[in-house]
Amino acid sequence: MKKTLAFILALTLALTLVGCAGSGADTKSEGVMTHAQYVAAPLDSQVVVETYVQAKQSWWENKVTVYTQDKDGAYFIYNMACSEADYAKLTPGTKIKVTGFKAEWSGEVEIIDATFEFGKGTYVAKAVDATKWLGTDELIKHQNEFVTFKGMTVEPSNGAAFLYNWDGSGSEGDDLYFSASYNGTTYNFTVESYLCDKDTDVYKAVQALKIGDKLDLEGFLYWYEGPNPHITKVTVVK
Repeated sequence: MKKTLAFILALTLALTLVGCAGSGADTKSEGVMTHAQYVAAPLDSQVVVETYVQAKQSWWENKVTVYTQDKDGAYFIYNMACSEADYAKLTPGTKIKVTGFKAEWSGEVEIIDATFEFGKGTYVAKAVDATKWLGTDELIKHQNEFVTFKGMTVEPSNGAAFLYNWDGSGSEGDDLYFSASYNGTTYNFTVESYLCDKDTDVYKAVQALKIGDKLDLEGFLYWYEGPNPHITKVTVVK
């Protein structure tokens, strides 16, 4: 009887431990890097990460560019091999295992020449308030994450509230560029037209901006010669 009871207790404990192990928020597969290992990896080295699609920027000639993130950090994946059928499956929250090479372009760290396979599980990141990191070395540690900036003030860009293309040479349908300040320092923001085209709410909201407007911004912390967030939502604060 005592042996039977001891066996039952041991079995119960084992099942409990298995259940706890299986309930991890984001267990990595064998051979997959943690975000810290990815950050530490040298440029041009091969990387393997498991991450979750947050938004799709573009698909062209069987290549996709996606913003992805897990609970520890973000990965911008540029021109990854992807069929049109698989592109349709890359909805927000979809888990993918990505194999590619770590690269940098004008300060933006990304994964290039990549392939992927689908995984199980979902995760959609909540925007983290990055306002407090503006002007600090902490900001770049959150590169490509889904973030928000609050209490920004629209500043003139070549005398206007926004520009079509970085130099104002474009027209409706092109990328939108605008500047906004916080605590006396001005930062540049972009509405990437491949990510949010002219028919989206955010594109129309930027077209309606006026110099001096107070804003809350939301988007992905892209980098180009410094922070250049790709904005997906603009709220004018009354």
